[in-house]
Amino acid sequence: IFAPMSKIPRIYVALPILNESENINALINCLRLQSFSNFKVVVCVNQYDSWWQESDKIAICEDNIKSIELLKLENDLDIHIIDRSTNGTGWTSKKGGVGWARKTIMDYIVTISDKENIIVSIDADTYYPPDYLQSIFNYFYENKKAGGVAIPYYHKLNNDDTDRLILCYEIYMRYYLVNMIRINNPYSFTALGSAMAFPVWAYLKVGGLTPVSAGEDFYFLQKLVKSTSIGLWCPSVAHPSPRFSDRVDFGTGPALIKGNSGDWESYPNYHHRFFDEIEKTYGLFDDLFMNDITTPMDEFLEGQSKKKDIWKPLRNNYKDQKNFVRACSNKVDGLRILQFLRKQQATIEICDEEIIYDYLVCYCNDEIDDNLLSELEEFSYASSSVELLNKLRNFLFHKEMELRKKSI
Repeated sequence: IFAPMSKIPRIYVALPILNESENINALINCLRLQSFSNFKVVVCVNQYDSWWQESDKIAICEDNIKSIELLKLENDLDIHIIDRSTNGTGWTSKKGGVGWARKTIMDYIVTISDKENIIVSIDADTYYPPDYLQSIFNYFYENKKAGGVAIPYYHKLNNDDTDRLILCYEIYMRYYLVNMIRINNPYSFTALGSAMAFPVWAYLKVGGLTPVSAGEDFYFLQKLVKSTSIGLWCPSVAHPSPRFSDRVDFGTGPALIKGNSGDWESYPNYHHRFFDEIEKTYGLFDDLFMNDITTPMDEFLEGQSKKKDIWKPLRNNYKDQKNFVRACSNKVDGLRILQFLRKQQATIEICDEEIIYDYLVCYCNDEIDDNLLSELEEFSYASSSVELLNKLRNFLFHKEMELRKKSI
């Protein structure tokens, strides 16, 4: 599927827009300043068509029209606008949302692009440094068989009440990823629609993006892992803006809304020993090809499938060991891993702060500053200073970047 490069690949920037007129000019300026210039921006300005008849939604519709007008005024960039906003062109009740917007953009790109070109998924409220597109281009130029890259991110702080919330959420995400990389799991990625890229050939290979109501970025990257491979390292970093949003069911916006009410139940720090159980299970896939042996995840997987012998069907379908192991990895995928962690977490009564501290002592004792470790002995997500939370976020960020780079 991957064709040898006959010319320098072009980048296609995929941008969904809903109620973003206040961010358009800043984003355009980011794109103007990119050191890599061979790119085209494809935008889908979108909302449900019925919103034109809803009094509490009409302002969003009008803001989208303003976004279209601002985009049309831009002369320096190559921009193609897909209008799913003007009255009569919006989404129907049966489909819509950011998943459909991203899919609409990317499906259009593959009709006008060569297979070796690159799709870069971005969001309007995110800051992209001048080397961003060049770094992504370099990654794929140097890793021609890679099916995608999950790009590093770092949320900006607003110096207001949202800072504590975004730090709590980002610590949750970083703690999860550093443990997944630590156990060398293939589903080690953080899925952000504002920070991922992939070649057109990979998009086609996995049948495109599935426009689920939420988490389309997660499910898409998971498909890439199962079919090709994705990388984690890129020296440039996307800077999403933390803001309250209920546009999707989960992600940064809903996390901030829940966190603001004191509800962090959906974002726990899973104990590191449960990640070790996942690692042990993956390490037994080769032996499972020959023998019925018990893995730490058997009980959970049997409960999910409502069957006792969960590995026998894979042995029957995959007669060589390599394909069997791959089938096991596809079965115990990123979603199953997350579900397993949630179930295991419910069996313990240890607070998130203790779990984080225990991880730092066990795996980072030689790296973390003694003064910071001492400060974290009794830290609290709810009451510790924002400064301390930011120190923890920054430690995990640098730890994650180090692990990302080593994963190349």
